[in-house]
Formats: sequence, C-alpha cells, structure tokens
Amino acid sequence: MANNYERMIQLVTEFFDVKHDPEQLDVDEKVIAHLHELHPATLSEVVNAEGPIVWILVIPTLHKVMERFVSGAISEKQLVDETPVGASYDAIYLCSASVLPEFRHKGLAKKTTVDAITNIRKDNPVKSLFYWPFSEDGKKLAQAVADEVGLQLYERG
Repeated sequence: MANNYERMIQLVTEFFDVKHDPEQLDVDEKVIAHLHELHPATLSEVVNAEGPIVWILVIPTLHKVMERFVSGAISEKQLVDETPVGASYDAIYLCSASVLPEFRHKGLAKKTTVDAITNIRKDNPVKSLFYWPFSEDGKKLAQAVADEVGLQLYERG
C-alpha cells in the first residue's frame, strides 16, 4: 500500500492532470521556491502519522492580475509570473485543495485554507478571493472560505 505522500501525489496528478493542460500551474521545486517568496503561507498541509492528508495552495496577487486570470486572458503560470514579489497583495487565488478521500468533508480543507488566508492578510490588504472550479466540492469550499473570511468571491469562467 502506498504511503500518504505517494497517494497525495497520485491524487493531484490524476485530478488536475497538469502535464496535459498548459493553462495550469505545474508545481515543481522552482515554483515552490517562488511561491514562498510571494508569501510563506502559500503552501499548507495537514499531516498525520502516515504523512500528508491535506494540501492547500493559495497564491496572493494583485486584483488587476486576478481580473486577467478570471477573464481567461492569462493562465495560472502567467498569474504567478505576473505577481511581483514584495507587492501589497489585494487578492488571493485559491489554486488547489487536495484531501485524501477518507479525510474529506471533515472541515480540514476549509480550516487550512482560512488559516493560510488569515496569515497572508496579516501582511496584505486582501479584499477578494478567486478560484477556478474543477469540482462541486471545490466550488463549495471556495464559497465557504469566502464567507468565513469575509472576502468577495470571483470565479474563472
């Protein structure tokens, strides 16, 4: 049986299939380093004794960059590339939330996402949250998080 880390990698690979979709961000070590430059709270995880059970990726950015992404004018990779390091971020992109099946619907993704956004908001005047829906659970999570943290929610069409 695969360990939790291997299961999470398989889950993300199968669900998002980034290798076959040039619009999506392919998270590798270089991207992770850049995301940490944007803000340390971009990547969050919940772990148990067997390893990770939740991975959350939120990306702080500028509202003008968000608008271009939501309209389909730029890709996720371009969103990250066009987000300047050290800016005063006024938008957050809920990029992905991955949860092992046996841990879903327990509030872990919501709590982890809210915590990450709260940390980013300590340093930035964030006013909006946006997402790219891949599932009904993703839509529900984005709405629940937006309601919890009091941010206006935008969806990429």
